[in-house]
Amino acid sequence: MQYKNIIRILGLLVALLSVTMLPPALISMLYRDGGGVPFLMAFLWCLFTGIIAWYPNRYEKTDLRAREGFLIVVLFWLVLASFSAIPLLLLEQPNLSATDAFFESFSGLTTTGATILTNIDSLPHAVLFYRQQLQWLGGMGIIVLAVAVLPMLGIGGMQLYRAETPGPVKDSKMTPRIADTAKHLWYIYLSLTVACAVAYWLAGMSAFDAICHSFSTIAIGGFSTHDASMGYFNSPQINLVCVFFLIIAGVNFALHYAVVQSKSLKNYFYDPEFKVFIAIQVILTLICFFVLMASGTYQNEDTALDQALFQSVSISTTAGFTTTSFADWPTLLPILLIFSSFIGGCAGSTGGGMKVVRVVLLYLQGVRELNKLVHPKAIFSIKLGKKVLPDRVVEAVWGFFSAYAAVFVICMLLLLAAGMDDITAFTAVAACINNLGPGLGEVAANFASINDMSKWVLIMAMLFGRLEIFTLLVLFTPAFWRS
Repeated sequence: MQYKNIIRILGLLVALLSVTMLPPALISMLYRDGGGVPFLMAFLWCLFTGIIAWYPNRYEKTDLRAREGFLIVVLFWLVLASFSAIPLLLLEQPNLSATDAFFESFSGLTTTGATILTNIDSLPHAVLFYRQQLQWLGGMGIIVLAVAVLPMLGIGGMQLYRAETPGPVKDSKMTPRIADTAKHLWYIYLSLTVACAVAYWLAGMSAFDAICHSFSTIAIGGFSTHDASMGYFNSPQINLVCVFFLIIAGVNFALHYAVVQSKSLKNYFYDPEFKVFIAIQVILTLICFFVLMASGTYQNEDTALDQALFQSVSISTTAGFTTTSFADWPTLLPILLIFSSFIGGCAGSTGGGMKVVRVVLLYLQGVRELNKLVHPKAIFSIKLGKKVLPDRVVEAVWGFFSAYAAVFVICMLLLLAAGMDDITAFTAVAACINNLGPGLGEVAANFASINDMSKWVLIMAMLFGRLEIFTLLVLFTPAFWRS
């Protein structure tokens, strides 16, 4: 294992992270909210630590193997999320314990959106901006940015890209070189963020709120600058803007790239995963609308449709924005929406969950097994669109699903052991492992009331979800550490 090379890379990444402490400090100066000093101190600390780690190992530039790639990705999230907690620890408002600061930091960088904060509206603008910025940086993985803009890393970036990119099929690249691929991803990501911010501003948000919410929308994070989330604005226009950009961010970014290159929207409609993804949104919206109208939750059809559409898309894409307390809706709907978050967004998107393509493959495999029962000697292949998938991909999906279920059950049992009730435990794990945010029961509004042990369990669930189980789980196998 190339430990010196790994330390060198982590040092560079921590030094890069230090730069992200400066924008909140500038925001603090602009609004004179008195929250800038902790961010300047965190900037100096991160920069100093990064240089100390990098300088002695600056000449250790050898190509990484797959093992080092996996380890760096995991350490990247652990180390950077930990360093991101420093300004939160130094702040006087809010005054957070170490556990709470780490929970908020990990939740932000993993784009989970679960928060322990209350009275968010009264927080300094610097803190509000920093939380949103964390989600934006975590949305596509800062490591992709690092591979794109730091060629001096001197590493083979494909190992990092494979470990970082969500989805079951990771061998295909949009462009021949990984650095070019990462740059194109970020051009698209940045362009969508700017477009989203402008749309929010035109729909009635202030410039500050528009920028902040564009960060968490494109990252499918769910943090807001207000306690009431999107409900604060009480605007159907803003809700529609949010829904539109959540759907765009929930689509495979490689598909966006193909559309940009070909200058044709037809690529979307040729993609089987995209079609299933849109179908899920439509079906969920219709179910929520009809149940809300039948139950008399809303008397006005326009209001019911607005709420049904917003909550369906927000929860199923794992954003977690809210316009109302959906936990108070008829019992079928909150449970249905929580389960929809297990599907999540498309592979290669900023969404969480198991990803649409995996669920599609699980369904197709189930159909194939049923057909084999009827025709034992027949040979059935699994096709995604017109492409026949090799059995190794299907086997990997089943392996992922079983590992996903095992991690979920273990986390839930640990929460029950910590004294949490069953509904809260189930939905809290679902909210964190799917990188969703809000749950039901005690965690419907925030996670402030749960104990510290539960918060650390959920931090691990966030990491497992963000790293798609295997990237983190592989570190626990003896074969990984064997020479």
